[in-house]
Amino acid sequence: MASRSATTSSDPIAARFGALKAAGRRALVVYVTAGHPDLDGSLVLMRGIAAAGADVIEVGVPFSDPLVDGPIIQASSQRALAQGMDFGGVFALIARAKLDAPVVLFTYLNPLLAAGDDALGRAATAGASGILLTDLPVGADPALEARIAAGPLAFIRLVAPTTPTPRMAEIARHGSGFVYLISRLGVTGMREGLAAELPETIERLRSATSLPVCVGFGISTPEQAAAVSQQADGVVVGSAVVQAADASVERAIALVREMRAAIDGAR
Repeated sequence: MASRSATTSSDPIAARFGALKAAGRRALVVYVTAGHPDLDGSLVLMRGIAAAGADVIEVGVPFSDPLVDGPIIQASSQRALAQGMDFGGVFALIARAKLDAPVVLFTYLNPLLAAGDDALGRAATAGASGILLTDLPVGADPALEARIAAGPLAFIRLVAPTTPTPRMAEIARHGSGFVYLISRLGVTGMREGLAAELPETIERLRSATSLPVCVGFGISTPEQAAAVSQQADGVVVGSAVVQAADASVERAIALVREMRAAIDGAR
């Protein structure tokens, strides 16, 4: 199964990581739930975190039956769904935001299939640069995977910390943009500390792919983000930002700014 080249200059995600590498910096990838805390607040939040230093923004499609989302993101999805957010609304939100930072659509398979065969094209037209499907592992549906890989969006792949190194290489070969390494087993959510085996897992994944390695799940504080940034090419922050947005959009933007400063200060 062929995928888009990670070095394609027309790929905004590859271009962003290339620029960061040239500058000796690490990526800050920030997750938000589309439509949370409400439609207008979501728009302000997306623009604000881009201005605060997010290099890539993952826009989560609210879904009623999540598998990997912890209670914070589940609650944000339910709140967004209750206010009428759907797949078409996500596209409209991305288009309105007009972000300089690349946007990755973060979704489960069912909403994507329900959106129709033109969903990937519509996402790209709206301004998305990549897609991350949480429940489509490599080899699960080769025909569908090939169609997504040949589409207009970088196909971001997830790797678990327990994945054997040969399987890591196989997963990475079927992806593009970057590889998302899950820092620990379980659902998303805030954690007090990082997994002790994380550095070794990052090194194993680095040996298996030339794609940038970004680490997420459980990174909750600027100090944790700084620590991970010394080992990985990028840090993914989600639940902590979503929880801050529950209090206020301004607090969430301030947290992203603190994360950015901590990562840059760790270099």
